[in-house]
Amino acid sequence: MIDHAGIRNIIPHRHPVLLVDKVLEFSPFDRIVTVKSVSGSEPCYARMSEGLGSSAFAYPKPLLIESFGQSGAVLWLESIKSRGESLNGTLIFAASRNVEFHRPVYPGDTVRHTLKIDQLVGDNAFLSGQSFVGDDPVMTVGEAIAVVRPNERIARRA
Repeated sequence: MIDHAGIRNIIPHRHPVLLVDKVLEFSPFDRIVTVKSVSGSEPCYARMSEGLGSSAFAYPKPLLIESFGQSGAVLWLESIKSRGESLNGTLIFAASRNVEFHRPVYPGDTVRHTLKIDQLVGDNAFLSGQSFVGDDPVMTVGEAIAVVRPNERIARRA
């Protein structure tokens, strides 16, 4: 539904931290399904020693959560855009709770994130969802919070 080029027009992330490849489903202010293909050539694997076993190549859990969060950003930003509105500030992934990891993700896996907006309260979005490889659950996020903060309140480094 939205390809990689389209995602780059929605969120500001770029290589090596753009962690959403495609949007498969989108329902404004409700739900999104995205995919992230994990490759053995990702920066997180760049300095790994030779001869390591397969388990050493488990995709880092913080990057899995970041990919989930970026999917939530696409959902919220595209939802706002669908109303002809724009964001007045910067969207920030604030927190996640009740996160459960079910199994590791490895190079060659394609992760499918399924998220929903549980509630919008002012400039705050409450999200939840699951991530899968095929039909196997790899992560459940009970709660994630994203917030909008005015640009002038965010410190910029030169």
